Amino acid sequence: MDYFIIVVTTVAGLYFHWWLYVRIKRWMDRDLALALAGKDEQKKAFMLEQLASAQAQKIKRRDLPQWLEAAAAGYPDR
Repeated sequence: MDYFIIVVTTVAGLYFHWWLYVRIKRWMDRDLALALAGKDEQKKAFMLEQLASAQAQKIKRRDLPQWLEAAAAGYPDR
């Protein structure tokens, strides 16, 4: 029974740390997209759409800042 408790606790801890790591990565990516948008609400929505598009296209995280900066530069200013 002791081994079962150790295994369950270890697996739960590893899962929690993985989950937390994934959430922090998502928050960082979202924060980057919103920071590039500034205070313009329409541009924020546009940048979140671009972030979703980048995730769908499986843009690597190391390339994501440049990709989002290019998307922000291509935003049609009104």
